[in-house]
Amino acid sequence: MKKEKILEILGVLVLIIIGVSLRLLPHPPNFAPIAAISLFGGVYLRKKYFLVAPLLAMLISDYFIGFYSLKLMIAVYGSFGIIGLIGLWLRKHKGPGMILSSSLFAALLFYLITNFAVWAFTPWYPEDLSGLLLSYYMALLFFKNTILGNLFYVTLFFGVYEFVLNKRLIYYLLKRAILLPKTKFGTIK
Repeated sequence: MKKEKILEILGVLVLIIIGVSLRLLPHPPNFAPIAAISLFGGVYLRKKYFLVAPLLAMLISDYFIGFYSLKLMIAVYGSFGIIGLIGLWLRKHKGPGMILSSSLFAALLFYLITNFAVWAFTPWYPEDLSGLLLSYYMALLFFKNTILGNLFYVTLFFGVYEFVLNKRLIYYLLKRAILLPKTKFGTIK
C-alpha cells in the first residue's frame, strides 16, 4: 500500500476516534466536532473518504449513546452529509473567511434541518406553523452550542492541519523568534 494511502486511512481513523471520543465524553449539548469533521473531510480527504469519518463517528457513538427515531437519524446524518458537500465546495474557495462562513452556515443548516425533522416526525409540537416556530425557538440554546462547537472545532482542525503542513510558516516563526540575532536597533534581517 502506498504511503499516502496509509496516511489518509490513518487520518480518517484518527478523525473517527476524535469524533466518537468527544461525543461520548461529557460536553454541552450540540458542542461536538462532527460538523467540523464533515467540513474538514470535504476539504482535505479524497471524495471516496470524505463522508466516512463523520458518519462512522456518528454511527459508532450512537451505538453507545443510543439510537433514536430512524427519520430523525436520517435528518441528522443527512445534515452532516450536506455539510461534507459544503466542504467539497470549500476546497476550491478555502480561506479564513470562507472557512468561518462555512462553519456558521453549517450550524444554521443543521439547526434548520434537524429541528424541522423534530417538528415533522415527533408528537412534541403542534402540526402547524406555530408548532414549527416553537420547535425552532426551543432549540435556540442548542443552536448557540452548535455555533460555538463548530467555531471551536473548525478552528482547531483547520488551524492545526494548516500549521503542521505549512513548514514555511514554522520555519519563518523559528527563524524570526530564535535564529536571528537581535540588536539594540531590532532584528537583523
